[in-house]
Amino acid sequence: MTDRPPRIGVVGIPGAWSSETLADAVEERTGYRLLVDMSRVHVTTNTCRVMYGDVDLCSLDALWIKKIGETYSPHLLDRLELLRFVAGAGVRSLSDPDRILRLLDRLSCTVTLAQAGIPMPETIVTEDVDLAVDAIERFGQAVLKPLYSTKARGMQLLDRERTADLAGAVEAFRSAGNPVIYIQKKIDLPENDLGLIFLGGEYLGAYARVRGADSWNTTIHHGGRYEACDPAPESIEIAHRAQEAFGLDFTCVDVVELEDSPVVFEVSAFGGFRGMFEARGVQLANTLVDYTLDMLS
Repeated sequence: MTDRPPRIGVVGIPGAWSSETLADAVEERTGYRLLVDMSRVHVTTNTCRVMYGDVDLCSLDALWIKKIGETYSPHLLDRLELLRFVAGAGVRSLSDPDRILRLLDRLSCTVTLAQAGIPMPETIVTEDVDLAVDAIERFGQAVLKPLYSTKARGMQLLDRERTADLAGAVEAFRSAGNPVIYIQKKIDLPENDLGLIFLGGEYLGAYARVRGADSWNTTIHHGGRYEACDPAPESIEIAHRAQEAFGLDFTCVDVVELEDSPVVFEVSAFGGFRGMFEARGVQLANTLVDYTLDMLS
């Protein structure tokens, strides 16, 4: 580092609220603004340069990986490989691309959480339609989840009493691009689930997602809304252990508080700002910039 202000880039989606907000916060503190659209990045391996326009990302002091695509897909793994090149050049990447790689795939996240002993809804993963149907019959109600999705996109709720042709429904799900069938027992949810925010492994706070009137899930995409909440100490402890298994700089852990104990649905690869902002008026972008400057000093 020199006496000049650090050059901190933000990988995100131009026009997206959280990406623009973080880029604005970086500019306010450093005078430098670079919002990187990964669809316009190219790597030249013989010169060890990763270019976005006329900026070599390997010349930055730090790079926040806020969002690398509009939707989750295996293609994002390729974009993370390009960012791994940047991290390998010594740029402080938040979070490290190698660690994000373990979270883009829902199955990878689930396996890591299970190995860490984190309580989750019972889950069956198979490529066999008959085994999938047997699992749904046993569960009574189950949610089929794509391995790459957010905000419940592509998920299907199946009920052994109400779904006339379970095998047909599972086969349709598999044929829609889900050769590995991820089946999670539907649990009786309260009206909300919680997002617990962590930065550098430290708990910052939480918000609730309250389910819409006509939805089985709580996502904002399906009519949910954000509210302030105060999780139970046990929920914070379990969420802390869940995020610790991945070692991200910034993340959100999705928790539901059941009568007997909390369970974890997933750990976010990138974390979000809007829930804390709308529920509590907390602007996390400024906190992330402070964290980055402390890291670089």
